[in-house]
Amino acid sequence: MSGAYRAILEAQMRSLLQYRAAAIGGALTQIFFGFVIIQVYEAFYAEATGDQPMALQQVITYVWLGQAMLGLFPWNVDPTIRQQIRDGNVVYELLRPVDLYGLWFARSAARRLAPTMLRSVPILIVAAAFLGLQPPATWAALGAWIITTFGAILLATSITALLTTTMLWTISGEGIVTLAVVVVVLTSGMAIPLPLMPLNLQAIMTWLPFRGLVAIPFRLYLGHLPVDQTLSLFGFQILWAGFFILAGRTLLSRLRRRIVVQGG
Repeated sequence: MSGAYRAILEAQMRSLLQYRAAAIGGALTQIFFGFVIIQVYEAFYAEATGDQPMALQQVITYVWLGQAMLGLFPWNVDPTIRQQIRDGNVVYELLRPVDLYGLWFARSAARRLAPTMLRSVPILIVAAAFLGLQPPATWAALGAWIITTFGAILLATSITALLTTTMLWTISGEGIVTLAVVVVVLTSGMAIPLPLMPLNLQAIMTWLPFRGLVAIPFRLYLGHLPVDQTLSLFGFQILWAGFFILAGRTLLSRLRRRIVVQGG
């Protein structure tokens, strides 16, 4: 069965990797917004007094990493699956000789990976050459970033698969997905790096899973977190990914016994 899910992942990625023009347009858009965000931070640092928990150059690099890896975020669910649930064609998915959750998980992983592969390289090249992106703090920091980026991919995919599963319950899914995106953006460190947030909020966000999407890999890249914490931080990502996978499977198992297809 693992071969079937790998084939689904590869087929979906081949399909998504064909949209090169859209990827170039998206990369240019993200470079523009990254530049705007950096201007805001530069104005903040110009007026700030006292020492800051992150140097401006670290924040600039953090912003460009965020723009390059934006596609990994669990922004939305697969539109094909969304439409199948709305029009009732999801019943055909239930008849396939594969696990439905595994099928959706593989498709979610492809939708995280393919856009990121197309956009991240040009963004990182342009940002490193002209816009202030710094290299990793050390070679060890580079390795830690790569390891925890894989953890972030698994975590983002498990969250997306759970959001996909909730659509069997809500049918449309826009409400839950929109709420989830807001929570994830605010608590992951994507909107504002966690070290720049108030200390009481940092204490809460340290225990939430979403820092594993952004704050952990980016701060390891910058050397803002010690490299010797890599394995424990990767374990944090894997444990939360396992929790979301278990939650998604449990919810799907319950909903399949009560599912009502649109129109009948």
